[in-house]
Amino acid sequence: MEPLEPLQHFLPQVWFFILGLFLFLYVLLDGFDLGVGILSLTASSEERRSILMTSLGNVWDANETWLVLMGGSLFGAFPLAYATILNALYLPAVIMVVGLILRAVSFEFRENANRKLVWNIAFGVGSFLAALGQGFALGSVFEGITVDAQGHFAGTMWDWLTWRSVIVALTLIQGYVLIGSTYLILKTEGELQKTYFKTAAIATWTTLAGAVFITISTPAFSEEARAQLFTAPLVYIFAAIPLVGLLFIGLLLRSLYLREENTPIIWTFLVFSLSFIGLGFIIFPNIIPPSVTIYEAAAAPSSLVFMLTFIGFLIPILLFYNIYNYLVFRGKIVTD
Repeated sequence: MEPLEPLQHFLPQVWFFILGLFLFLYVLLDGFDLGVGILSLTASSEERRSILMTSLGNVWDANETWLVLMGGSLFGAFPLAYATILNALYLPAVIMVVGLILRAVSFEFRENANRKLVWNIAFGVGSFLAALGQGFALGSVFEGITVDAQGHFAGTMWDWLTWRSVIVALTLIQGYVLIGSTYLILKTEGELQKTYFKTAAIATWTTLAGAVFITISTPAFSEEARAQLFTAPLVYIFAAIPLVGLLFIGLLLRSLYLREENTPIIWTFLVFSLSFIGLGFIIFPNIIPPSVTIYEAAAAPSSLVFMLTFIGFLIPILLFYNIYNYLVFRGKIVTD
């Protein structure tokens, strides 16, 4: 056995977990951010829309830090995956970036504009585009990316656009609306809070419908996923995840029916967490589904160790900053 062989097997697994953690934190934190942005398109008055924007004012930019960190880590830890995935998902990435730019610009300009309508629409549309681009990227994970023998992208620029990826994208948007609604239940009160109890209930059902479709269609249409999921012991885990997910959905609907303020977002977080666990089982050990593994795409062990030393210091700092930020700005947003 070569001296570096254990590290060549262990380090890619560590970085796969770290990237999954970054993606999970981004989806949870910026997910409610995007969801609130989409919901702002339906606000019935400028006063209500201002409450929504104020609820994001001190946290939205910090939420996107995890996306930047994930992109940089993917480039350093799995350079082949970074190049291939961005090549395959060039247009979804452009859609997402355009949406994020629209959000950032409109959020700042809206504060000082006398006529806020244009910037209000731009913020909502930007939120929708960012979520849509991410949804199409997620859909490509289930569809798979065509690569050559060296792991380079060998498909066309429109491979990501299929009827299944459209459904996955719409499901993710509904998931963001759900988490955004549960966040606004925490931050609002009165009639406005009642509105988001309703939107949360609707989004729960639409997200559940999309999740059921994804759960059934993934092994039905993908031979690789079917072979991986229907072998012991993963078959038992794969069978348990939907059952636990339905339990969490039931508890979420119950908390919305009882008009509880704190528990809906907790159950929503648990539903998202369970979805990520299921996604991890579907993908692992691939980094470019369905054929390029984390071991084939990983950088040199020395690079992975160096990056791990740096990231090991950075993760606790970012987590502390995020937690402190939310603690400082907790509480209701009310009209003056």
